Amino acid sequence: MNTVDFDYNIDQLSFDLIIREWLRYTRFHIKESSYAKYSNLINNYILPHLGGRLICDLSYDTFELFCSQLLTSGGVKKNGLSPKTVSDIIVLLRSILQYAENKGAALACNAKSITIRQHTKKFRILSNDEQKRLCKYLYTHISERNLGILICLFTGLRLGEICALKWDDISLSNKTIFVYKTMQRVQIKKNSEQKTKLIISSPKSQCSIRTIPFPEAMLPLMTRMQRNSSAYVLTGNAGKYVEPRTMQNHFHKVMAACSIEQSNYHMLRHTFATRCAELGFDAKLLSEILGHSTVNLTMNRYVHPSIEIKQYNMNKLSSLITLDS
Repeated sequence: MNTVDFDYNIDQLSFDLIIREWLRYTRFHIKESSYAKYSNLINNYILPHLGGRLICDLSYDTFELFCSQLLTSGGVKKNGLSPKTVSDIIVLLRSILQYAENKGAALACNAKSITIRQHTKKFRILSNDEQKRLCKYLYTHISERNLGILICLFTGLRLGEICALKWDDISLSNKTIFVYKTMQRVQIKKNSEQKTKLIISSPKSQCSIRTIPFPEAMLPLMTRMQRNSSAYVLTGNAGKYVEPRTMQNHFHKVMAACSIEQSNYHMLRHTFATRCAELGFDAKLLSEILGHSTVNLTMNRYVHPSIEIKQYNMNKLSSLITLDS
C-alpha cells in the first residue's frame, strides 16, 4: 500500500485515503485480532458509507445519518446492527479522525459528540440448584472438555482462555493456573473474499495476564486428568486443540443433558463472579482474578445477586414485621 502524501492539502483528500493510511500505520501497533476486527468494520461499514467523501465535508449531520442507517438497515440482512456494534464503529471512526487531525486536517466534526444509546444487557447466571446439577453431571461424565467447563466455573476463565490453556500453564503443586494467551477465530479479507483464521495470542489486555489459584477441592481431579505438559487441557493432546465455537457447542449439549436453560458459555464467568461475591470475596481480589482493569467493571457487569441471596437478605426484614395492632 502506498503512503499518503500529507504535504498535499489534507482537507482535500478523500476519506478512504486517510482510512487506508491509518490502517497501514496502526497495523504495527496492535494485535492481529484487533487489526482484523478494525479492517472488517472499515471495509463493511465505514468505507461504503463515508469513504468517497472529502474529509473536510464530514459533518455532525453526516455522522448522525451514518449511525441512523447502520442502526436501521446495516448488516448483511439489512435489518440493522446492534447498538454495541455501531458504538464500536464510532469509536474506531474517532481514532481515524484523530489521526487525520494530528496530520493537520481541519475537521468539521471529530465525532466525539456522537453517542449511541445502548441497552443494558441482561446476563443469566446459574442458580444454586442448576450449578449443583451441572457439577454432578460433569463429575459423573468427566472428560477433557468437561474438565474445562469445571475449570471455568470455578476460576472464571474466558472461553478463549480455556481453549488455549495447556497443562504446562497449570501448577498442581501451587494449585495455580497461569493465563497469558487466548484463542479466537477472526475474519480476514483474502483475495476479495471474507475468510476466517484461528489465532492464539496474548489476552485482550495486560490485566488479563494473571495467575489464578484454583480451589483445593479440584486438586484430586486435576491430578487424575493431568497429561503431558505440552498438551492442551481440552484434548490431552499437544497437536490437537478445541476451538471456541466447538467448545460452545459442547457446552450447549451439556446444558441440554442437565435440563438447564440454554445460555452462552460466558454465563460460567458471570456465575463464578456472582458466587465469589456472595461468599464475601474482596472486590479488588475478585477483579484481579477475573483480569479486569477496574473494580467497577467487575461489580457492575459481572456480579448478579441470585434470587436465593435476594430472598435471604429480604428475610432479614422479617423481624420488623409485626401483626400486632
